[in-house]
Amino acid sequence: MDPGGSRTLLLLTVVALAVFAVAWAGGFEQALGPALVAGLALLATYCQTHSKLRVFTFTFFVFASVAAAMFYPWMFDTWGGFDLGQLIVPLIQLIMFGMGASLSLSDFLGALKMPKAVGIGMFLQFTVMPVLGWAIAMAFGFEPEVAAGIILIGSCSGGVASNVMAYLAHANVALSVTMTACSTLMAPIMTPLAMKLLAGTFIEIDFFDMMISIVEMVIIPIGAGLIANKLLAGRRQLLDKVLPVVSMAAICFILGIIAEGSRDDLLAVGLLLLGASLIHNLMGYWLGYVLAGLLRLPETDRRTVAFEVGMQNGGMGVGLATGALDSAQAALGPAVFGTWMNITGSTLASWWRERPPKS
Repeated sequence: MDPGGSRTLLLLTVVALAVFAVAWAGGFEQALGPALVAGLALLATYCQTHSKLRVFTFTFFVFASVAAAMFYPWMFDTWGGFDLGQLIVPLIQLIMFGMGASLSLSDFLGALKMPKAVGIGMFLQFTVMPVLGWAIAMAFGFEPEVAAGIILIGSCSGGVASNVMAYLAHANVALSVTMTACSTLMAPIMTPLAMKLLAGTFIEIDFFDMMISIVEMVIIPIGAGLIANKLLAGRRQLLDKVLPVVSMAAICFILGIIAEGSRDDLLAVGLLLLGASLIHNLMGYWLGYVLAGLLRLPETDRRTVAFEVGMQNGGMGVGLATGALDSAQAALGPAVFGTWMNITGSTLASWWRERPPKS
């Protein structure tokens, strides 16, 4: 976009957010929703026009979706008598298909080339975050289903967002992709196991039901994506353009549905949940980086492990919460965590990008 168009977007963003602030201060409730949703959507669009801010585009679109759900819950409830909640799992499967299409079989075999780093990453992935989630849930005293959701996001595998952050931070992208692939394969066993051991103290967990849910919701769609990647190798650029946009739109819509379905709970525990999710996320980065260093991994690999441990597959967490656990309350933790990790991950990646690892 030309500089003039970018400045116009910024001006419109400032105007919309200023209207929201005035409406808030003056008690003009009817203007709050349109001004905030428009301001956030415009801010997301503005970020897309700047290379350094582009990583925040998705985050602000998420905020806009959640704001729309809070002010206009009917938009995310039913359409023509159809319950939109029934779309969550199919949309998650679509997102996982997109994730699979971004990988290849060589990514899953990459562990053979760097077994030490991958082994350390997998160990930290499925120990640090689930235990942190349990400790935070206990410390904050959340309701059982909300607490289970915090443990759930800590028990999920890594997502492709960590691969992007690894690239931006001058980390080991090959290791990041390999770790994401390996943790995804391990998820049908490790995620239900962690949930059974830790979240089982809050709610009842069916190990095999959750394992089957992960296979149906994550493994099969990713497998289909891998096949699509192979068959459409000549059109890889088209896949890379279309699928990320579709996935981001699907996530925004899913989070809107979650926010609508648990609006009262979100208003009641929103600030506490924001704080708990931020602590969980930041501690994941820090412990991943420090422990990888203690285990003598090089700097690029330490950065990679930090992202893989601190950033989880939020879509998987939301899908399991609404599917295997059948709880909108449990989906709050993964939804909030997924939003935070994009903000903090982008910030950390930008900071590391200005400080290339010493050779």
